[in-house]
Amino acid sequence: MSSPSSRQLAAVDANESDDTVKLVSVPLSVEEASNVVSSPHAGGTSIFVGTTRDTFEGKGVISLEYEAYDAMAVKEMQAVCRATRLKWPHVIKLAIFHRTGLVRVGEASVITAASSPHRRDAIDACHFLIDELKATVPIWKKELYDDGSAWKANKEFQHARK
Repeated sequence: MSSPSSRQLAAVDANESDDTVKLVSVPLSVEEASNVVSSPHAGGTSIFVGTTRDTFEGKGVISLEYEAYDAMAVKEMQAVCRATRLKWPHVIKLAIFHRTGLVRVGEASVITAASSPHRRDAIDACHFLIDELKATVPIWKKELYDDGSAWKANKEFQHARK
């Protein structure tokens, strides 16, 4: 694992055309994600924010902890953006921000955002971004419960099966 400062320098703004991906150990900014995908050509912008909730399957959640192999995760996040553009070629800008390290209840662990000339493409692209991110990007999550801790398997992750 890299230190927070080197992680930011290595992974922040891995920018291909109008796609921005970030893998950082500091709090995520919805405003920044909105600004990154903003365009005068966009009639629709969609933003999804995944936050740590306080319960899971009846257990009290204290926090989540995320780990990733930074270079591989960023590369896969960029691939998710490319796949999104193939399905929605009119999308103007895309963003995926993911946090690593400790993420407390109420804090954002992931943000996906898309802009396009029409709202439907932005909404659908944003939905696809989060689903593909969960299915293909190697980011691991540990849930810390109020009665102890346990690793939580990502049921959606399919990268190893490809």
